[in-house]
Amino acid sequence: MQDAFAHCSELVRSADRDRFLAALFAPVQHRDALLALYAFNIEVARVREVAREALPGEIRLQWWREVLSGERGEEASANPVAAALLGAIERQRLPTGKLIDLIEARRFDLYDEPMVGIADLEAYARRTSAIVIDAAAQILGVDEQPAADPAGIAYGITGLMRAFPLHAARHQLYLPTDLLAIHGVDPRQIFAGQSSAGLNAAFAELRKLARRYLAAAHERIMALPRDAHPAFLPVALVRPWLDRLERSDAFAPAEISPWRRQWLIWRAARNPARIADNFPAPK
Repeated sequence: MQDAFAHCSELVRSADRDRFLAALFAPVQHRDALLALYAFNIEVARVREVAREALPGEIRLQWWREVLSGERGEEASANPVAAALLGAIERQRLPTGKLIDLIEARRFDLYDEPMVGIADLEAYARRTSAIVIDAAAQILGVDEQPAADPAGIAYGITGLMRAFPLHAARHQLYLPTDLLAIHGVDPRQIFAGQSSAGLNAAFAELRKLARRYLAAAHERIMALPRDAHPAFLPVALVRPWLDRLERSDAFAPAEISPWRRQWLIWRAARNPARIADNFPAPK
């Protein structure tokens, strides 16, 4: 089993370094379970990239659903991420229902149907990013965490804006079509790589939405017991990302260097008030 947890650690270190760094601030007895959770999240989040087509992707997601339902015992034990995740679930007594809901939400990724409305986007972020935060908080001993929803929605929406060029290149729209229509943006312009004032206005609305959720998360995070803070540390990157998105084109989002992201997470670990810091950067 320790080999399975070591595999998860390396996977998260290479594919989701922000969450890897955040896990290092958790008590040592919980780190393996956190890294198993994050490795599972990587596996289901990248199904489209690995499977390439919808049907193989559906089969992969169904396999994970059956693993969590206890129907793939022998196969799961041979898969290091599945074995580590099941071990973490048993040890931490995690309910599997929300993780299965995360898998179901990821089915959207396999197809090119667009996100229709803001409510759909919020629901998607709630069923993906927020569930990961909530499960991490449970691993750390805090059940049914109300801060997970606004924190996860802010984190998820911001991440989708950062990934906009990738999604546009493969003709996939997470930017709600209702919002695009309000600003006179034709999805065909996006797929052709054409920026516009309307697209910038739509992005501005999404940034405001993410900031509102970040503000809502701030007070709830401040009320958390300190043991739960590592589950929320990646959220410390949301405001700096939003600041950069505000100053860059939708098709060329400015990134934060790895060393600065590491510093932002370290700073938030020392001062939890900075986890959901929503004060604009000085100009």
